[in-house]
Amino acid sequence: MRPADRGGPYNDYFRVLNQELKAHGPMRPVMLIDLDRLDHNIDMVQQSVKRGGKQLRLVEKSLPSPELLAYIGQRAGTQRLMSFHQPFLNHDAQRFPEADILLGKPLPVRSAELFYQGHKGPFDPARQLQWLIDTPEHLQQYLALARGLGTRLRINIELDVGLHRGGVKDSLELGPLLTLIAANPQHLEFAGFMGYDPFVGMGVPGILGSPEALFAKVMQRYQSAVDFTRQRHPALWQ
Repeated sequence: MRPADRGGPYNDYFRVLNQELKAHGPMRPVMLIDLDRLDHNIDMVQQSVKRGGKQLRLVEKSLPSPELLAYIGQRAGTQRLMSFHQPFLNHDAQRFPEADILLGKPLPVRSAELFYQGHKGPFDPARQLQWLIDTPEHLQQYLALARGLGTRLRINIELDVGLHRGGVKDSLELGPLLTLIAANPQHLEFAGFMGYDPFVGMGVPGILGSPEALFAKVMQRYQSAVDFTRQRHPALWQ
């Protein structure tokens, strides 16, 4: 059962990089980024985004590099970011004062409170920051925070579009969230929907359907949420 050894020497591309690091590197572990290949990949993604009529948001994940984000954002022509952690969120707000930032996961309300306590600079959270919310209880906590701060929070609602890692499953769960937002316009603003698509980079087995079929199901889920919002709360939809 042991796999056979299929190893071999790396190609000339990595040989040259290895020689360069040995001759001029810092002699410690580093991450090396080939900017020519990075530029090519950015351009390819941008072509796809433009064909789809969409807008690109850079996801910083758990170990963001501000310099790399700035480089990619400038070449890709986007100031949209997705942040996952409160300390990084404060750094983003200072490093990218013109950015539109969407949280990639619902944060505990205490984390949101810490963000506002530490925030400084021209970045305007009431206009540029979207908090991700998944339950009425979570939204109630954020509403109390907004009242205490005397501010308004932009609320993006997470949808469960197939990955089942969290989020609103249907209109029965969506309704109370929209109702609460509509009842508190001075403190809450509806900003949109976000979901994790199960067919993107997940190695989904083909038995669950083709990427095209899964994509169609996801878009149907989004459309259902959009239609529900427009019908029940037309004043919220922008």
